[in-house]
Amino acid sequence: MKNLILAAALISASALSAFAQTTPAANSDGSTPAVATPESKTATAPVEGANSFTQDQAKSRIEEAGFSDVKNLMKDDKGIWMGAGMKDGKTVNIALDYQGNVVAK
Repeated sequence: MKNLILAAALISASALSAFAQTTPAANSDGSTPAVATPESKTATAPVEGANSFTQDQAKSRIEEAGFSDVKNLMKDDKGIWMGAGMKDGKTVNIALDYQGNVVAK
């Protein structure tokens, strides 16, 4: 009986390891990053959520996205930093979400 249980355990283990090796990765091409980068935008940005950026970090992130003279930054009740700035010689309203997406409105 012991040999039968041991044999069944070995067969199960080898079947599970074979299955684990053939299961594809959840995102094999990396086309959907968990956190947005300055080079990519979330289609529905700005995204509501708990925002941990400080005001200085938010301003820096917006400036890195190509905006200047960033001012009047305030975080709204949805966790989105809202403010104003300049881009291409025009004054625009700016939003920064918790993922780091910068959106001109």
